[in-house]
Amino acid sequence: MPKKSFVSSLREFPLDRAFTWFESGPVLLIGTACEGKANIMTVSCHMSMGFTPLLGCMLGPWNHSYEILRKTRRCVVSVPGADLMEIAVDVGNCSGASVDKFSRFGLTYRLGEESGAPLIEECLANLECVVRKIPPRGGPYQFVLEGVRAWHNPDREEKRSFHARGDGFFIIDGETLNLRDRMVKWQDCI
Repeated sequence: MPKKSFVSSLREFPLDRAFTWFESGPVLLIGTACEGKANIMTVSCHMSMGFTPLLGCMLGPWNHSYEILRKTRRCVVSVPGADLMEIAVDVGNCSGASVDKFSRFGLTYRLGEESGAPLIEECLANLECVVRKIPPRGGPYQFVLEGVRAWHNPDREEKRSFHARGDGFFIIDGETLNLRDRMVKWQDCI
């Protein structure tokens, strides 16, 4: 088959930055608690694993929460609204080993009934989780978290989440489109 003659707009992209195209989920805050101390960290590298509350979440030994999560096997995954974007970035730029992030950033929490980890009151949603898979030491550093109880805050004025694009760039959710009537396959199941 002969090649078509055209000018390509494609340019090679650094392979180590290609993940920025595929980070589909919103930026999350992961809350942990151990020995009476609550902590949170920011995570953008995660994925939904099917149609159940099962999440794959990447964090490694460079994160203070890594050892806490390995030890307690409990956490809360929280979805901050777009109005908390700067706070979420700042939370990710300091360590819970030396900073009480809740006090520093003015976030309030209560401990989850199933997880004992902090539910963040200011967030859109909170999912109490148990760790179903702990990564091997040395990586790859993917924890598998299973939701055991879910909470949301329907009274929040800001309901948009935001997504990391890598290198300090973010996208805020925009207009919501309803195409349910076009999704005919699942309608027969309900």
